[in-house]
Amino acid sequence: MSETLQLAIDLLSRASVTPADKGCQDVMIQRLEASGFSIERLTFDDVDNFWAIKGSESPVIVFAGHTDVVPTGPESAWLHPPFSPTIDQGKLYARGAADMKSSLAAMIVACEQFIAQYPDFSGSIAFLITSDEEGPSINGTVKVVEYLQQQQQQMDYCIVGEPSSTQQLGDIIKNGRRGSLNAKLIVHGTQGHVAYPHLANNPVHSAAQALADLCAQTWDQGNQYFPPTTFQISNIHAGTGVSNVIPGDLEVLFNFRFSTAVTDTLLKQRVEAILQCYPFEYSIEWTLSGQPFLTEQGKLVSACQNAIKRATGIDTQLSTSGGTSDGRFIAPTGTQVVEIGPLNATIHQINEYIDIKDLDPLSKIYQYILEDILL
Repeated sequence: MSETLQLAIDLLSRASVTPADKGCQDVMIQRLEASGFSIERLTFDDVDNFWAIKGSESPVIVFAGHTDVVPTGPESAWLHPPFSPTIDQGKLYARGAADMKSSLAAMIVACEQFIAQYPDFSGSIAFLITSDEEGPSINGTVKVVEYLQQQQQQMDYCIVGEPSSTQQLGDIIKNGRRGSLNAKLIVHGTQGHVAYPHLANNPVHSAAQALADLCAQTWDQGNQYFPPTTFQISNIHAGTGVSNVIPGDLEVLFNFRFSTAVTDTLLKQRVEAILQCYPFEYSIEWTLSGQPFLTEQGKLVSACQNAIKRATGIDTQLSTSGGTSDGRFIAPTGTQVVEIGPLNATIHQINEYIDIKDLDPLSKIYQYILEDILL
């Protein structure tokens, strides 16, 4: 077994369902300390995080990631127990294999090999690791970034190990992400008997056209980096669960995934303007999960493209598709951020896996990026 595969198996054998870490960070810290990294353990409430750094000069290149994983679902549906990593026909099966413990293993090994080969490199290498990426994400990376800013700790470049590839390793890197804006809309009516609708006020009927209006909107045209903003209703609930009662309130949850062509403030204003055109009472609660961010062509993107070409022989494509990542907390500091990781086809699924043949090339990609930036 390669070093990367051995470390991946060790991490994958730990049932670190959010926010539990189950010793994954201890394993990583031990390896990093052996390579000369200084470690700061940063625990916020029930979330374990750490910051590790080797060097004191610029530029500072950061490897960011998470040790937590999503729940397994019914374990009986798995081909192999989800926390007993199993190699089967060239695939490594386990929860977290693709998202993203294999990336963590590849990062560690890449740094070990780079430091052994180039002990007098210029600049600094750092790790920002959390166990709260798959959960509420309130005591993880965002808190560590706040702490680092208080300490005036600079970050120049950041590689997030999220699974970015689609058809083959390295075919896609994420150089940005869309913003995410959530809302809980409550349309207020009057509960009553369905046989006497004149004595009630049905909020479902009242809101139907307004919701159709929101669904029909074109929010922007996107731009050269981002697709157009999307609006999706994710949940609708009303009523008491019986067929003869008009509901008193209607609750609607919806989400915007938005580009840099629009702002969260403008989206809120447009939604409110539409709702106010209709004769119903409502209340709305907004939650901003993250702003959109973009790392344009520059030193980091070029280093990633060159590393992928060198390790795999393919030309990578830049993308801002997909959901959110912890990169949204790092990019606002002015850090250039990209996401490079394994194939994302099985993430969060039953029988999540990674192709073993991709492990060592992924580690080489990370190592070659270090060589490009720090030598």
